[in-house]
Amino acid sequence: MGRLFGTDGVRGLANRDITAELALDLSVAAAHVLADSGEFAGHRPRAIVGSDGRASGEFLAAAVIAGLASAGVDVYSVGVLPTPAVAFLTADTGADLGVMLSASHNPMPDNGIKFFARGGHKLADEVEDAIERRMGEDWDRPTGAAVGRVKRLADGPERYIAHLLRVLPHRLDGLRIVIDAAHGAASEVAPELFRRAGADVAVIGAHPDGLNINDGYGSTHLENLRLAVVDRRADLGIANDGDADRCLAVDAAGEVVDGDQIMAILALAMQERGELAESTLVATVMSNLGLILAMEKHGVAVRQSAVGDRYVLEELREGGFSLGGEQSGHVILPAHGTTGDGLLTGLLLAAQVAATRRTLAELAAVMTRLPQVLVNVRGVDKDAVDDDVAVQSAVAKAAADLGATGRVLLRKSGTEPLVRVMVEAPTQARAAAVAQRLAEVVRTSLSL
Repeated sequence: MGRLFGTDGVRGLANRDITAELALDLSVAAAHVLADSGEFAGHRPRAIVGSDGRASGEFLAAAVIAGLASAGVDVYSVGVLPTPAVAFLTADTGADLGVMLSASHNPMPDNGIKFFARGGHKLADEVEDAIERRMGEDWDRPTGAAVGRVKRLADGPERYIAHLLRVLPHRLDGLRIVIDAAHGAASEVAPELFRRAGADVAVIGAHPDGLNINDGYGSTHLENLRLAVVDRRADLGIANDGDADRCLAVDAAGEVVDGDQIMAILALAMQERGELAESTLVATVMSNLGLILAMEKHGVAVRQSAVGDRYVLEELREGGFSLGGEQSGHVILPAHGTTGDGLLTGLLLAAQVAATRRTLAELAAVMTRLPQVLVNVRGVDKDAVDDDVAVQSAVAKAAADLGATGRVLLRKSGTEPLVRVMVEAPTQARAAAVAQRLAEVVRTSLSL
């Protein structure tokens, strides 16, 4: 059996992989591990629990709450709120544990369980492993007044909105913005946040019914936002995913502004304000070469991590850096949050448009995206990719041919027998040609 926890909690098909029984057992085990570590020493433990609005989140949240309360943890339910809001409220209320029921940008049938430690930080791998080992064990159940109590944290949304507004460097008065909430966790708080920041707000994708999360709307489906921005003559559009830990944008002409471009804009704004620690941005190896070249031109170093927000966060912590993220729009600002926050990202992006009185297109033009082609080569021995002579020779030759004008990256999948071949080049045609040529070498040399 593989490890239960992935790079972002436990995730799978709700009521098949992610069951009420699993949610309850995980919650009990989490309470026991944290209690044994001394996290609850000297006080009655408390937890924050929220969800992204999926129908399955209703019974899964109930199971999580039941498990925690049965283990003697007082639970404060915040209902439907973004993942970064649950992380923030875990820290803001002094809770010992936070739990978010969400599968982020995945389709509605999926769901997931994500834990936050005290302070709103993601659990370390060793803590997740300890929780997994403790599942299903015999334990002494508290009785009487020792069982946990369940309450509603009614002011959770207001506390989160107030936190984001305190971070806002410049009001958004005069900006017309379209918000796409993906029929998810930000459907209520995002429009309210941007209106209180001064923007003239139009909203799409904000009618969640438990079944339509990420369905045709949000950061993975930008078509409706692009049309709405142009149709309403807005200055920009902002799209979150289902749990609102990501943000992508659309300029006034309906062109997409991706996570790399957003990071470039925020990095230069922070550098100008003296807030970009060590003049360094943290990105992943999948970020476009155009981002790295643009940052070098403006004196900003780029540190590259493995793909995944937890690896970006590790690099941020180790280096004491202040900005990092992914091309997908998952942006982390450690001074203001412990995880990616799509609402905060969108707010700061809009603030830069307002402060500079430049269009989003003009700001995004700081970097030029190189054409990028990704080919998945399936049915191969992915673990041999780093040591295969033919593959590595082909990669070296392709990289030498491209020189400073392109880039080659081979990554093995963490869950499937496939290798991802990514190539960037000055033209789409050349990137595609190089990627297909390398994919054929991988397919021939590593075929199972």
